[in-house]
Amino acid sequence: MTFLTGLFDNPGITKALPEAVLETLQMVGISGFFTLLIGLPLGVFLHVSAPGGLLPMKITNRIVSDIIVNITRSVPFAILMVTLIPLARLITGTSIGPVAASVSLSIATIPFFARLVENALRDVSGGKIDAALVMGSTKMQVVTKVLLREALPGLVAALTTTLVTLVGYSAMAGIVGGGGLGRLAYNYGVQRFDTQVMVVTIIIIVALVQVIQLAGDYASRRVDHRSAAGSGRRRRPATAAPDPLPAPAPAAAAREADRETDRAGV
Repeated sequence: MTFLTGLFDNPGITKALPEAVLETLQMVGISGFFTLLIGLPLGVFLHVSAPGGLLPMKITNRIVSDIIVNITRSVPFAILMVTLIPLARLITGTSIGPVAASVSLSIATIPFFARLVENALRDVSGGKIDAALVMGSTKMQVVTKVLLREALPGLVAALTTTLVTLVGYSAMAGIVGGGGLGRLAYNYGVQRFDTQVMVVTIIIIVALVQVIQLAGDYASRRVDHRSAAGSGRRRRPATAAPDPLPAPAPAAAAREADRETDRAGV
């Protein structure tokens, strides 16, 4: 009871917590927008330019895939963010705050999301692509009307995974000046040994991740046209076929035939 009553008297919760939540949402929102804006075309390019793709570009694909995407993904985020502080200052005019941290967050998650997009596009059946090409569709039409539409559930799931990753990255960004819930947990929970702030911060981060995951799973099911849930219609229960009329017995049929013959003779 003392723990709960102390929450309303703790300045780290009553004053600093609302601002920290807004900063975290700001970082996730900005970074998620630019990740989707840049990562989706990058993932499509990785897929179509691969050997056997719609537009094979072996050398360019190896440069983008192996050098840009893989190297960026292999650098730990904490090191990457410190390295990109000059770039963040050049773009935003400052090296601290949620807007400056969004630069590093975007650069860290764009290759991650692009690789997830590439994997989602690989799951599209090659027969559908061949059928679209045979019917005269251009390569751009195949990408926009076949690849992206068929892979839409996987793309939504990829975006959901990326947003969840961004929440964790934003907490790490707070330790190096990004703000948000990470900075609040570090300043109050670590430096001041405030257990209340630390517990509340963890609960909010877990709740935020759960909300993003549940919303992403629901959206993925809604856009999946291969299931009844995706089309918004419920499957109608199969109705039993009516029982066939019983065939007349052989003796009864013979007697009926005799009566008809007698009537015809009369």
